[in-house]
Amino acid sequence: MKVLFIGGTGNISTAVSKLCVERGIDLYLLNRGKRRVKINGTKTIIGDVSDPSGMSSLLKKSHWDVVVDWIAFTQDQVERDIELFRGRTGQYVFISSASAYQKPPSYPIITESTPLFNPYWEYSRNKIACEEKLNHAYREESFPATIVRPSFTYDTVIPLAIGGWDEYTVIDRMKKGEKIIVHGDGTSLWTITHSEDFAKGFVGLLGNPRAIGHSFQITSDEALTWDQIYQTTAGALDVEPNIVHIASEFICQLNESMVGSLLGDKSNCAVFDNTKIKTFVPDFKATIPFSEGVRKTLSWFDADPRRKIVRAETNEMMDRIIDAYEAKGR
Repeated sequence: MKVLFIGGTGNISTAVSKLCVERGIDLYLLNRGKRRVKINGTKTIIGDVSDPSGMSSLLKKSHWDVVVDWIAFTQDQVERDIELFRGRTGQYVFISSASAYQKPPSYPIITESTPLFNPYWEYSRNKIACEEKLNHAYREESFPATIVRPSFTYDTVIPLAIGGWDEYTVIDRMKKGEKIIVHGDGTSLWTITHSEDFAKGFVGLLGNPRAIGHSFQITSDEALTWDQIYQTTAGALDVEPNIVHIASEFICQLNESMVGSLLGDKSNCAVFDNTKIKTFVPDFKATIPFSEGVRKTLSWFDADPRRKIVRAETNEMMDRIIDAYEAKGR
């Protein structure tokens, strides 16, 4: 099977690329050649997908069994892909987001039929618009689209809500015994998925003719409270977390940039029914618990001190919110 990944060396996609190679897939990675990540067994195509005319010339004689765009975020980018790969692929896979699901949810268990509606986060609304464009192309011209919605999938990022992800700030604060923020009262349930588990379900959809025209969520079945997530992370560091619980609305009043991430995502419970992906990919099963996965992630950061980015502006933001909250309670 000949597969093209646009991207393919990111937090989620690296594990997918490695599993594709392991399973004998002929995998090509299209990128601008600027990332230092090298995945053995893949072939690289140097190009800029944002240059449609250049890409059309570069790929004009190519046909793919599957194309996956890991870095499409807007409707314009999806429209570009439809034009570029119309008649050139047997399947096009779009990476959407579980944050596109209804916020706040009207039903506690999320399935693929949960409405797509997020008034809080432009990122999510853009993903919804992309899905609508692809569904229209599938209905009107049989464009072979498959939609996948990951949810807070981690490997080379810190899967915490404030001061984590692509920075090490919250971990640095934990190590120093400094106060950290947990939004809400810490009891809402959340699902975190390791990239290696996500890859098992995802690769099973590639070249799967039954998956065309369908959308899928691929997550772990392990639901943890946010307190458990932070406590498990701190336990992997052999420290006790100094948690301050602060309402998401209060946090967002003092830092509007977090409205999407909190009110449009993490302040809501996120528990997923994975029946559909298990039906289409019968051997899919998430097997990496967070207690194990977070240690793998922390070890990845330990392997290169340059990865441990501590941002002064994030520390200032967290201190400012904590001080304001504690002053309010006096």
